[in-house]
Amino acid sequence: MTEVLKKLPQTKHPDLLVGFNKADDAAVFRISENQALVQTVDFFPPIVDDPYDFGRIAAANALSDVFAMGGRPLTALNIVGFPVGEMAPDILTEILRGGSEKIEEAGAFIVGGHSIKDKELKYGVAVTGLINPARILTNAGAQPGDILFLTKPLGTGLITTAIKKNAVDGDPVNAAIAQMTALNSKAAELMLSHDAHAATDITGYGLLGHAYEIACASDVTIRVFPNRLPLLQQALELAIPEMVPGGGRNNRDYLDGKVHFTDKTDERYRIVLFDPQTSGGLLIAVPEDRAGGFQRALRDNGLPDRQIGQVEPRNEYPIMVA
Repeated sequence: MTEVLKKLPQTKHPDLLVGFNKADDAAVFRISENQALVQTVDFFPPIVDDPYDFGRIAAANALSDVFAMGGRPLTALNIVGFPVGEMAPDILTEILRGGSEKIEEAGAFIVGGHSIKDKELKYGVAVTGLINPARILTNAGAQPGDILFLTKPLGTGLITTAIKKNAVDGDPVNAAIAQMTALNSKAAELMLSHDAHAATDITGYGLLGHAYEIACASDVTIRVFPNRLPLLQQALELAIPEMVPGGGRNNRDYLDGKVHFTDKTDERYRIVLFDPQTSGGLLIAVPEDRAGGFQRALRDNGLPDRQIGQVEPRNEYPIMVA
């Protein structure tokens, strides 16, 4: 998709504060001096068996784009592709119920949507929120010296693939579902109150793919410390070739030559770093002098508080893993 977008003309308008030119999480359009709209959309096929959980995960995933920019969700539109005649209507009811509850938890409102007949079930949400134009967080603000935090553990791609292969159940599955349905609202609130320089949510491109977007947009190098990463239960055990989803292989191919690993980096950690996430956490660049306070605030709110990396002046590689 990146290659496709490069060939399209870039929309220019004085009130279009954030477009798609730097791979940000959402678009931002100013409507007044102190207020702007932040807009995003996301949808995908089921990644868990329970339709209610799938609805909650898909909605939380879409809402995350607004939170990552520092915005507040306001309204949402459901997007549905449904195999009419092949699945019971109650399945769709449960999906929409899960999505609606998660939207409501975020303080927003479902105001409609659109559905089509499709061979494969798909669900997602288009979200519109509000944001202060003076407090927008984008991919482009990271500065050398910033400390990096990740607000959810990694490993959802590996675990959901293992679910499909009946290779995992019980506590690891429940933990992954709980994480994917958790909103990034508190993390967003904390990053704004601690003057973060940049942020993005970790989704399909994996931690390294989204870190690469920050590195390119900010013209810096991102250094990641793999032994400090928060990980879901059994993520490392499942980090084997048989459990790598297609998206993980694609991420690795895309970042070939853009990431420098030391010889000491365990292959399992490499797999986790490329693992595509669903409704992942926020990757946040915080000024060094605010990092301690931010770390304590994360801990006090039950969020991962490890300093998983740092921002450095740009060198040969956009991403360094060491």
